Amino acid sequence: MSNAPPFPSPTRRWHTKSQPSGSPTRSELSAKGKSVLITGGGNTGIGGETARYYAQAGASRIALVGRSQKPLSENRDYIESHYPGVKVTTISADVTKKSDMDAAFAQFAGKGKIDVLIHSAAVVGPKANINDADPDEYLDCIQTNVKGSFFVAQAFVRHAAPNAVVVAINSWGAHLSLNDNFASYCVAKLAVYRLWDTVAISNPNLAIFHTQPGVIVTQMNLKTGGADSFKDVKTDDVSLPASFNLWLSSPEARFLKGKFLWCNWDIEELKAQAKEIEAGTKLNIGLVGWPFGDGV
Repeated sequence: MSNAPPFPSPTRRWHTKSQPSGSPTRSELSAKGKSVLITGGGNTGIGGETARYYAQAGASRIALVGRSQKPLSENRDYIESHYPGVKVTTISADVTKKSDMDAAFAQFAGKGKIDVLIHSAAVVGPKANINDADPDEYLDCIQTNVKGSFFVAQAFVRHAAPNAVVVAINSWGAHLSLNDNFASYCVAKLAVYRLWDTVAISNPNLAIFHTQPGVIVTQMNLKTGGADSFKDVKTDDVSLPASFNLWLSSPEARFLKGKFLWCNWDIEELKAQAKEIEAGTKLNIGLVGWPFGDGV
């Protein structure tokens, strides 16, 4: 527990790797009988590690979706060799293609339903500030991220189980403008946050969570220049978001439905604030001041 950023956190403890409360060995976090679909589910990165956590927690079926078959197959082979009771399906598909997503979700759901969606696929876009950005590259980053979430959301709601869970992996770029080199990415991630909010409004039975997963060394992170691109920011272990994602899909986390969450925050401290968080706008992204902040 270290590497806390130079701004306030709602929990005193700040984690950089998996938390005991997010352990897949906890019976409260059992995924037994669950069907879980993960976009960006290859053998590296957040989606891949999250898949392995769900497998350890006893998920019955896991779908790994991504553009490249090789990393998906490698993760499938790892999971099936370590957790032989889990059936893993790999689907090579592009989240920015509606036909791909419609087919992928229909294939995995079959005649059943999907209990958990972990949406981990995204693009970082051009490394340029607003003054120097190429217009086409700038707008393409925004469109690609929003399009991917839109097609994933539409496909999912058609096959979602009653009271299904969505963990929409976002970025602190939706909370803060990272720096002036990733202008389009910050716009895209705030738009994606609002998109999933509208999904929640149309489907109130779903439990949708938005997360900043930590600063994880993934291929996308490396494209940004890594953590060294950001002052006073250190990297976190990929187990951090994997354990937090698993916990979010358990009944313990329902009080955080609709909230924007940093996986670094301490789970037990969040649980201690459950009544306050659930009753108000704390941890939402919204207006500060009129009309809600003034008691109107």
